[in-house]
Amino acid sequence: MHIERIKPGPGQESVWDYPRPPLVQRTDRHVEVVFGGQVIADTRRALRVLKTSHPPVYYIPLDDVVPGVLSPGDRTTYREFTGEGHSYHVSAGGRSVADAAWMLEPPARGYAELGGHVAFFPEFMDECRLDGEAVRPQPGGYYGGWVTSDIVGPFKGDPGVHD
Repeated sequence: MHIERIKPGPGQESVWDYPRPPLVQRTDRHVEVVFGGQVIADTRRALRVLKTSHPPVYYIPLDDVVPGVLSPGDRTTYREFTGEGHSYHVSAGGRSVADAAWMLEPPARGYAELGGHVAFFPEFMDECRLDGEAVRPQPGGYYGGWVTSDIVGPFKGDPGVHD
């Protein structure tokens, strides 16, 4: 099956122009995560990881996450380039969800700046926002990318898309 790349319009990026291995970029865009009816993370100091075929994953400094909402999870995964990911449970507003965030502990060589940052899976949160826009989760159920109107695919996780 041949997948047609979507041509980016003005002000848009194509995930097919992102590099492999991934690139880490600082961003001053307003990143918010809402869970249990509360804003649990709010920053303009996020890092975004750009990888071919994936929408950006936003890593938020732990200092910009409400204390006490994260607790160690049950899963460890290996990410091809960035290292070992350890999951975290998220609890706020009387709700809790298992393995809904992750940190790289330790990040792989070349990705040290991701240390001390946490990424949230948008599908498990009430809402994740980028400059006020509600993001859509990356298709596929476990990638963690944030799909917004300024990002075009198709994305890894869409039917028939492999990177």
